Amino acid sequence: MPTVGEALNRGRSMASPPPPRRVCVTGGGGFIASWLVKLLLSRGYAVHATVRDPSDPKNAHLRRLEGAPESLLLFTADVLDQDALAAAIAGCEGVFHVASPVPADKVLDPESEVLAPAVKGTLNVLQACSANSVQKVVVVSSTAAVHFNPNWPQGRIKDESCWSDRNLCMKNEGRPIYGLTYFCSQDWYSAAKTIAEETALEYGEKNGLIIVTVCPCIVLGPLLHPVVNTTSEFLIYIIKGGPGVMKNLPWNIVDVRDVADALLLVYEKAESSGRYICAPDRISTKDMVNLLKKAYPNYSYVKCDDKDYGSAISRVTSEKLTNLGWIPRKMEETLCDSVEYYEKAGLVQDVEGRRTCRLPHIFHFASDK
Repeated sequence: MPTVGEALNRGRSMASPPPPRRVCVTGGGGFIASWLVKLLLSRGYAVHATVRDPSDPKNAHLRRLEGAPESLLLFTADVLDQDALAAAIAGCEGVFHVASPVPADKVLDPESEVLAPAVKGTLNVLQACSANSVQKVVVVSSTAAVHFNPNWPQGRIKDESCWSDRNLCMKNEGRPIYGLTYFCSQDWYSAAKTIAEETALEYGEKNGLIIVTVCPCIVLGPLLHPVVNTTSEFLIYIIKGGPGVMKNLPWNIVDVRDVADALLLVYEKAESSGRYICAPDRISTKDMVNLLKKAYPNYSYVKCDDKDYGSAISRVTSEKLTNLGWIPRKMEETLCDSVEYYEKAGLVQDVEGRRTCRLPHIFHFASDK
């Protein structure tokens, strides 16, 4: 007969492994969310991903991810549909709220196009989390909710205590910051991201829900999904060269894979709290063009003016995030991996019938056109 110890050990070996940790990702088919879903599956999580239409071909890449057949469920849900969100979030211990519009074209109806999805959508997600006893929520915000503060001391590095002026962003006239009208008049995107992030953090404090926000800058890198997102259009415009001259502005850039790493890091770290700026590198338009020309000399590239705006626009710091253990990759790798993807996908070749390369409207302040 086996000893008591042998019987206990045999019982342990026959016991089934614990179920995987289950989380929900909103807007699962998007640029950042797709990489986050991929990362979560690779780390053994079970994932509920919300999409507008699971049968849409633009979401097919999610089902092809390693581990997806066993551990990924797609839910039909819009952030304005609270019941659908609740069904997707049910049974999840954590939620990553990634879904939010990034308008490529001029905003004609701010309420329906930007404000409601960003602000009301965030509130709907959080209320569904409270109703389902979710333990922790990570909300994707943006450095657009950090940058546009005309009262911030010139030259002082911006950290998580700096907030964009929501009212200024919504005014009809762009007010110069450090002598530059550095954002579009009626910058609805920055206003929406600022209000949504403030709403999320206030909700967490009032309702006892652990909420952490992450503020990425311009997100670049290879795509998993088939739709060319707004920031990729921005880089493609720089590579192919547009009809206008671009201002030699400084741009904060982060790799989409590093954003996914940051989101999972703040979720898993018990000590994470508040906001985290996710903007490791800064480069001017001209320096970006010169860097890319060395590796890919055969493109036309955009023309730049000779002004130096860098000293007038305060830097941002990601020190709080790096202190948590975040290690982003070099910007050169991000830019080159982006171009390699664009080439393989045929996005930088001149093809008859393809839409002319254009600078997304959200970046139009950077062009003389």
